[in-house]
Amino acid sequence: MDIYDLFLYMSVGAGFLMAFNLGANDVANSMASAVGARAITIKQAVFIAGTLNFVGAVFLGSHVTSTISKGIINPEAITDPKLLMVGMFAALLAAGIWVLVATLTSLPVSSTHSIVGAITGFGLIAGGPDVVNWLKMGGIVLSWIISPFFAALIAFFIFSHIRKYILFKRDFIHQAKKWAPIWVAVTLSMISLSFLYKTPAGKSLNLHWTASLGVAAFLSFLAWLAARYFASKIVLNEEEGAEGVERIFRKMQVGTSCYVALSQGANDVANAIGPVAAIYLIAKEHVLLSEAAVPWPMLVLGGVGIAVGIALLGHKVMATVGHKITSLTNTRGFAVDFGAASTVLVASNMGLPVSTTHAAVGGVVGVGLARGFHAVDFRVLFRIVAYWVATVPIAALTSIVIFVLLKWLCYN
Repeated sequence: MDIYDLFLYMSVGAGFLMAFNLGANDVANSMASAVGARAITIKQAVFIAGTLNFVGAVFLGSHVTSTISKGIINPEAITDPKLLMVGMFAALLAAGIWVLVATLTSLPVSSTHSIVGAITGFGLIAGGPDVVNWLKMGGIVLSWIISPFFAALIAFFIFSHIRKYILFKRDFIHQAKKWAPIWVAVTLSMISLSFLYKTPAGKSLNLHWTASLGVAAFLSFLAWLAARYFASKIVLNEEEGAEGVERIFRKMQVGTSCYVALSQGANDVANAIGPVAAIYLIAKEHVLLSEAAVPWPMLVLGGVGIAVGIALLGHKVMATVGHKITSLTNTRGFAVDFGAASTVLVASNMGLPVSTTHAAVGGVVGVGLARGFHAVDFRVLFRIVAYWVATVPIAALTSIVIFVLLKWLCYN
């Protein structure tokens, strides 16, 4: 066994660790608001998210992945393939360690930013500052502000609308039956467009934008008809209290949470598998391309890792995002999911490097602020933001330490 084979086998373990952390931290956010609003239990959330993420990763995930996450470094500037392989392994291991630490302390962080920070760290040591794409790094820093702010703004607007036109009306059951189908239709149009433009399976259809809008409009109309029918069945008594409104939105919230979980499996598995694909390519071909074909076993590895992660440790981050920032009901939880999903969809199509984690937390804060500053626990929020800011530098520093140690062992 030569050194290339050794690092290939070790990278499989590090890739599983990264996928495990994706499930335990990132994916847990997709179900946090539903758990916090008691639409589903933690056990149900673990089963639903684990299953849908595995399906998303294996059947909807891309078979061609970017080997250098987000194009953060220029690999051509590092001419030694063995050095590049050691660096990618160090980055994968460093990112996994940091996300695991954050998960064990029950705080949500971005796995995307972790792997980007880790790759930046080894790139600085292996090739110097010129190797790093600092413009991309600036965009990532900007996303710390963009994604939570816009998600909070959208969630604030959605919940304020629900309060004004449903909860604060005298005939709020009638208003819920009127507005809920409209929100279902809007949500399904967003989900349809997100599938067509954001997931690898949707992109492979290569539909013209007019055809995509037509598909979204048709599905939205069907959803509106179905929602009108089911809303009348869910709440039969017009005199029923606010619980009737929450029951309608509970069904809607479970649906949006399921979509986010499926989409995350399709998109975020690349964070774990991309560096593994890079090491695989170097080990077999002794060269690194910007993209690499991903064998089926790697996608399965990522899907299993995500499912195991959410099953074992997902409850920690769910508790923080779902309970500790602000109290959630089903109407508030729906606003959170809608705000987060809308932000990720719009930003990703504009080429902005946003984080689903940041958007989810921003949505929770926006719903809390709709009820006043007293409704948000800013101590918990400040701890979360501190971890966000620390993610890139800590992942980079950890990657540097591991890279320097491995480089000394391999070259001496």
